[in-house]
Amino acid sequence: MKALNYIIVLIVLTASCRSTKTTTTPPPPSLPEGEVEIIVPCSGPEFFTDNEVFRANSVGESIDLSVSKRKAMTNARSQLAASIQTTVKAVTDNYVNSTESNNVEQIEERFESMNREVVSQELRGIRKICERYYRTPEGKYKTYVAIELSAGQLVDAYHQRLSTIQGLKIDYDYEKFKETFEQEMLRNKPE
Repeated sequence: MKALNYIIVLIVLTASCRSTKTTTTPPPPSLPEGEVEIIVPCSGPEFFTDNEVFRANSVGESIDLSVSKRKAMTNARSQLAASIQTTVKAVTDNYVNSTESNNVEQIEERFESMNREVVSQELRGIRKICERYYRTPEGKYKTYVAIELSAGQLVDAYHQRLSTIQGLKIDYDYEKFKETFEQEMLRNKPE
């Protein structure tokens, strides 16, 4: 009898733990007549630059698969370099303007030439985070690619380079530069 009571209690507890709710996914919003949603591989919010990493994505198309891959990577690298240079330019402007140096113009010049050098070197450290290949009805290949570069890695590279430039060592404050860089990266963070 005890065993039967035990089994009944167990069945009641098990049944009460089950969820009777069913969740349904709402239907996608209806599109105007004749329009079709385009889904682009290796793109979307998870492939946007944020406060941790710079990201870029691109597509390359060719009758040769390796050429389509090369086009996609070249385009993505160019996009990434442009994004980094824009951010670093803003950081440089904010950093230089916040310093109390007499040779602001000279510092800006040195930062600009160093920016090109550091970005060029650091692009070798990019990481591919997505790559998809497709063949079109016309027989061409399409390569979709997304890449990223750590913002921390970039700050470290700038620190290494800035700390070796003669005449800038006195005016350079790593913590202030890093703080300015992090503030600029927070502006890139998706909402």
